[in-house]
Amino acid sequence: MIDARRRSRRPPITWGYDVTHHRPAGRRRAALTLAVLTPVVAELGLGSTPMHLAFLLLLWLPIYGAGVLLIREAVRRVGGGWASLVLLGVAYELVEDGIGLQALSSPHLYGAAGWAPRLFGLNTAYWEVNVVYHVVFSVLVPIALTDLIFPAHADRPYLKRGGLVGVAVCAVVGVALLRVSVPPSQDPGYVAPAWVLLGCVAAVALLAVVALRVLPRRAARPLPAGPAPAPWLAAAVGAGATLVFFALAYPAFGAKQPAFTHGAWALVPMAVAALVAAGTTLLVYRWSGRRGWNDRHRIRLVGGALLAHTAYGVAGVVHTLFDRVGLAVLGLLTLALLAALDRRRTPALPQPAAAR
Repeated sequence: MIDARRRSRRPPITWGYDVTHHRPAGRRRAALTLAVLTPVVAELGLGSTPMHLAFLLLLWLPIYGAGVLLIREAVRRVGGGWASLVLLGVAYELVEDGIGLQALSSPHLYGAAGWAPRLFGLNTAYWEVNVVYHVVFSVLVPIALTDLIFPAHADRPYLKRGGLVGVAVCAVVGVALLRVSVPPSQDPGYVAPAWVLLGCVAAVALLAVVALRVLPRRAARPLPAGPAPAPWLAAAVGAGATLVFFALAYPAFGAKQPAFTHGAWALVPMAVAALVAAGTTLLVYRWSGRRGWNDRHRIRLVGGALLAHTAYGVAGVVHTLFDRVGLAVLGLLTLALLAALDRRRTPALPQPAAAR
C-alpha cells in the first residue's frame, strides 16, 4: 500500500493547487466515493457499528468522510506520500478518540480502562488497537480503494480551494457532533482533563507539520533490489497481519483484556501486536518500491486486509444473527468490488491468430 515510487510524481507544494486544468470529469465522484467508503469500511466493515444501527453512519459521515477527505486533500496538495498519510492517520485517531469521544482517558467508556494497565491516566491498550485501526482502515484502505476506483485522479487533489475549506468545516462539525452525542449518552459526566485535550492538540499540530512540511521535501528513496513478490503473497500478508493483530490487541470472544490475559500480562500481547504492525509496515514499504509492484499487488494487499477484518467482525465483534448475516453480505460485496477492480487492471491475453 505504501508506494514509494508515486512520490516522484508529486505536484508543486501549493495550497492553491489548480485542479481545473488537471482533473477529468469524475473528481467530485471520487471525493464523494471516499467520503462514503470511509465510514462504511471503518465502522460497518468490522461491526463496530452493527448493521441494525447502520443509520448511525449519517452521524459518522462528517468526521470520517470529511476528515479523511481533508487528510487526502492536504497530502496531495503538498506532494506527500503514504508516510504522510500514516502520520495524519495517527493525528485523526487523536482527534476522534482523544477529543471527540474522550475514550483515550475515560475510566468508563467502552470498559477500555480495564483492557490493560493505564499510563498517566491514558487507556494504553485502547490507544494501541485504535491508532493502528484508524491509520489502516479509516485512512489508508479507503484512500487506496478510491485511488484504484478512480486511477486518473490518484495523484492529485479532488477539490478546489473552496471545496477544501468546506470539507475542513464539515470535519470540525463532525468532531463536535461526536462530542455532544456519544460521551453524554454513554459516559455521562466525564470531561477529559485539560492536559489531555491540549496534549492531543499539540500532538496533532506536530504530526501535521512533519507530514505536510518535512516529509514531502525528502528526496525519493532509491528502489530496492529484486522483483516484487507474487500478488497472492501480498494478499496473504494483508489478511494474516490483520487477523494476528486483532487476535493480539482487540479483546473479543468474551475476553476482558487482549489475548485473554489478566493484569499486567496484557502488555505481552500488546508488545507483540506492535511488532506485527511495525514489521508489516516495513515489509510493505520495501515491497512497494520493488520492480513490478503494481495495482494488482495493491488490490490484493488491500483486499486481504479488508476481508480479514470483516471476517473477524463476523466471528468476534457482532453478536446477533441479523448483524452477522449483514456483515457477511458486506464482505461478499467487498469481494465483488475487488474482483471487478482486479479484472479492470489485468491486461487481456493476446488471442491466437486464426488458422489460414
